[in-house]
Amino acid sequence: MPHRRTASSPGNLSIYRTSVGRDAVARWCRDRLDAWPLTHERHEITVDGAVTHAVTAGHGDRTVVVVPGTNTCAAVQYPLVAALGRRCRVVAVDLPGQPGLSSGDRPPATDRLAWYGRWLGQVIEKVTHGPVTVLGHSLGAAVALACPAPQVEQQVLLSPAGVVPLRVTPGVALAAAGWVVRRADSGSRRLLRVMHAPGNRPRAELVEWMTLVARHVRSSADPGLLPVPDRDVRRTVAVGAADVFLPPSRLAPHVRRALGVEVRVVDDAGHFVTDERPDAVAALVDG
Repeated sequence: MPHRRTASSPGNLSIYRTSVGRDAVARWCRDRLDAWPLTHERHEITVDGAVTHAVTAGHGDRTVVVVPGTNTCAAVQYPLVAALGRRCRVVAVDLPGQPGLSSGDRPPATDRLAWYGRWLGQVIEKVTHGPVTVLGHSLGAAVALACPAPQVEQQVLLSPAGVVPLRVTPGVALAAAGWVVRRADSGSRRLLRVMHAPGNRPRAELVEWMTLVARHVRSSADPGLLPVPDRDVRRTVAVGAADVFLPPSRLAPHVRRALGVEVRVVDDAGHFVTDERPDAVAALVDG
């Protein structure tokens, strides 16, 4: 499927170090989507000046909009999209300002999460019809919480950023530093193992992706804390039992206070719960 270039030439606002790197990331994403053994369609829309890429798959009266976390995109999320596509229609979006097929320019630094929330609301208006469920992971969960769209009737928030500061242990910091410095599969694999539950082996495709990101992308930081949402929608919050950034015991009291719900714990999963337990995550959309 032909696509036009997804971002302007890298500059001060771009997440990409070079135009060559930007093109390498885009090529990798398209190659992976081409290889999906899943019928899907790809769309490009412009929202608030930002080119936005979305993948749709599955069928049904219900639509789930998937918003990924930092340094991930739809092309990396085949296990989750496939699991959801067996239940409903899925729209998986790439966040502008994150590596993928959407714009590589960072959103405004001031009130960035508010900008993302408005962006998501406009995406929902353009690519869905009727009530939707938004499933957000990490940064994507923070974006979901910031979204004021009235079409959203349910939020499934996985390892949500923005509720409590992420815990960064010395082991995580060391693995992250090695990933940035080495820019090789060995560093990516080590970091991903820290972010997975013990015994869960990161997919080779995910290792390859993280190496590509290390080489070509200036990663963004924790989005900071969100104000308590003023919209009362049905919410499910879940976290991997071995999440190194957001241990359930740390996350649960903050979620209870801010959102008024109990955290569900997904066994045998770490921070990459969407990749480690995609079927368990897909089941959460049923409430």
